[in-house]
Amino acid sequence: MFVLRDAGNKPIKVWLESKDEIEDACMEQAINLSNLPFAFRHIVLLPDCHMGYGMPIGGVLAAEGHIIPNAVGNDIGCGIAFVHTNVPARLLNEIQTGNGTLAERIVGDIMRTIPTGFNHQKKPQKSTVLDEFEPPSSPRMAALEKEIERAYHQLGTLGGGNHFIELQTDDEGKLGIMVHSGSRNIGLQICRAFNKEAQKINAKESSPVPRQWQLAHLATDSPEGKAYIKWMNMALGFARENRHLMMERVQAIVFDNLAKYAGIGDVQLALDINAHHNYAARENHFGKDVWVHRKGAIRARQGEHGIIPGAMGSYSYIVKGKGNPESFHSCSHGAGRVMSRNEAIKQFDVQEVVEDLKARNVTLGKRKRSDVAEESRWAYKDISEVINQQLDLMEPVLRLRTVAVVKG
Repeated sequence: MFVLRDAGNKPIKVWLESKDEIEDACMEQAINLSNLPFAFRHIVLLPDCHMGYGMPIGGVLAAEGHIIPNAVGNDIGCGIAFVHTNVPARLLNEIQTGNGTLAERIVGDIMRTIPTGFNHQKKPQKSTVLDEFEPPSSPRMAALEKEIERAYHQLGTLGGGNHFIELQTDDEGKLGIMVHSGSRNIGLQICRAFNKEAQKINAKESSPVPRQWQLAHLATDSPEGKAYIKWMNMALGFARENRHLMMERVQAIVFDNLAKYAGIGDVQLALDINAHHNYAARENHFGKDVWVHRKGAIRARQGEHGIIPGAMGSYSYIVKGKGNPESFHSCSHGAGRVMSRNEAIKQFDVQEVVEDLKARNVTLGKRKRSDVAEESRWAYKDISEVINQQLDLMEPVLRLRTVAVVKG
């Protein structure tokens, strides 16, 4: 870790080897954060940092009395769920079924059960979070309230982009199941609505924060700030519920197939984790209550389990936090991109990526393969390097390699 002290008003603490590893656009966004009048103490850039919208992905901002919709992000509550089993993962590739290997059979069942990409559920799903949510009264948010009914059809859906469902093997050969998704369209609409509201308020109040920074902000004690926090927390609950429902359905598919084709009827589970990496929360750091924005970052309190996935076909890690105060008890949320989606599609063709996965004995489930290159492992940083650059923030406790993956 090194510290940039003269880039902006607040220091920027970076968990990389040198400034040369930070892309210019990401650095500019970090400097903007450091110049916010309500930024607290310092800005954090984690080893997976890269340019985001307004705030770098892989960044942490602690703010006094303010919250920034774009510093939480469009996919509010995006995160990962994981369970570890006692099942030998090798069975997925060793056992043959009438529809290919056991891995291929399971992937096919998952794709028939869980909508991916822009697809939603045909019937509304049961949601305790949506049932119990009471929207703050606001005429300007009437359109947003209509999204609640649509959200019942989004529950239990994966989405696209870097979202995934993976079957994995640890270094001892045991099977793990991982689900990466968020709050779907309702989280996006919440971010957009409140970012627009914040822009109007900032313009009216002549905020010193330039509009082009894309960091429109709301005072947390204002009616608009309180409303955003309530909507954001609903989206966080919805995202967690979404991952939980998919995990339940994936487990049922895996367990049914293991019973049918491998004769395994008793699957034991451990390390049940479900954590966000796009959110803001009121926490106490260095003796002050602040709003910690983690955009592409996970909380890593002392002894707390977290998940840091790599690109498909590579490795992911289960980690245990060390509660480092300098990162506001945070660590990275993944490997971090080294090139944009468009650049990855230009550089790598579909067949090249598919052949790479086959060579690694990875079963791929994806309806639309034309954009598979944007999620190739070459578009991301080496996850082992990312892990090694933040060993003062967390301890790796489990390494997992992709066996099968379903992408949106």
